[in-house]
Amino acid sequence: MTKNSISRLQYLIDTIPSLLTEIEEIKFSEKQNLEKWSKKEILGHLIDSATNNHQRFVRCQFENIPKIVYDQNNWNKFNFYQQIDKNQIIQFWTIYNKQLVHLIKNIPNENLLKECKTSDDKNYTIEYLISDYVEHLEYHLQQIVEYKK
Repeated sequence: MTKNSISRLQYLIDTIPSLLTEIEEIKFSEKQNLEKWSKKEILGHLIDSATNNHQRFVRCQFENIPKIVYDQNNWNKFNFYQQIDKNQIIQFWTIYNKQLVHLIKNIPNENLLKECKTSDDKNYTIEYLISDYVEHLEYHLQQIVEYKK
């Protein structure tokens, strides 16, 4: 399962940045509704997800079922993604996910079964969290740009 997640994540890293770069800044920053995120903020949300999952992937290996949660709306709001240059956000997303691929590839198999507690107060294995992370990425990236899986 993890090898599949790694290859899917690598595919996204190789494919998505050039597609995002093609989107005009004005379209990337456009908000359809004040309550909804722009494409730029959706990508920012994916950076926040990477940040929080990075903690999960690392801390679950040496802590006993850590509880790692985040408030996605406040993370997005206080990271001020709407005010950041599109290319900086794209580069940050790309580099962060390259780091996660490296990390995931090096997690020992026995550690993939270690658990973490999330905001729903349920325990999940690192292996599950990795798969869920990639599915979450794919879902939101399709909101930003069309690509083939």
